[in-house]
Amino acid sequence: MSLEKDIQQEKFENEKQKVFINLLYTYQHLVTKISALFKSFGITRQQYNVLRILRGQHPKSASVKNIKTRMIDKMSDASRIVERLRIKNLIKRKPCSSDRRVVEVYITEKGLKLLNQVDPLVAEFEQNEISLSINEAKSLNHSLDKLRENK
Repeated sequence: MSLEKDIQQEKFENEKQKVFINLLYTYQHLVTKISALFKSFGITRQQYNVLRILRGQHPKSASVKNIKTRMIDKMSDASRIVERLRIKNLIKRKPCSSDRRVVEVYITEKGLKLLNQVDPLVAEFEQNEISLSINEAKSLNHSLDKLRENK
C-alpha cells in the first residue's frame, strides 16, 4: 500500500518531506511487528540488540559503555537493559579487575540458546517484511548510508 493511502494524506510539500515521513512511518511499522516477535520470547528489541552485541564479543566481555556505543537505539538505558538481562540469567556481569568503575558483561549459555531460537524467526521476518530484490536492497542501503553522512 502507498504511504498516501496508509496515512490518508494525498499531498506532500515535496519529495524530501515524503521521504522523511515515509522513513518514520516505515520504521514504526517494522518496530511494531518485530517487537511482537521478541515479546513472545520475553525480551525487548533493545535486549535482543544487547544480546547480539555480546554474542559478537563471545567469549570475551564488553563494557556497558561499549555496548551503549554499539546499540542501534542510542537513547536506550544500557545499564538498565543489562540489569534486566542479568535478572533473566541471559548475561552475567563482573567488575573489571583493573578498573573498578568498569563492569564487564558476558553472554551466558542461556543467552546464546535464546538467540539460537530467535535468530531463525528474525531471518524469516526479514525475508517476509523486506520485499526487495538484492539490487533494490543494496540501493536502499546506499541511500540510507548517504542520509546519515550529514551527522
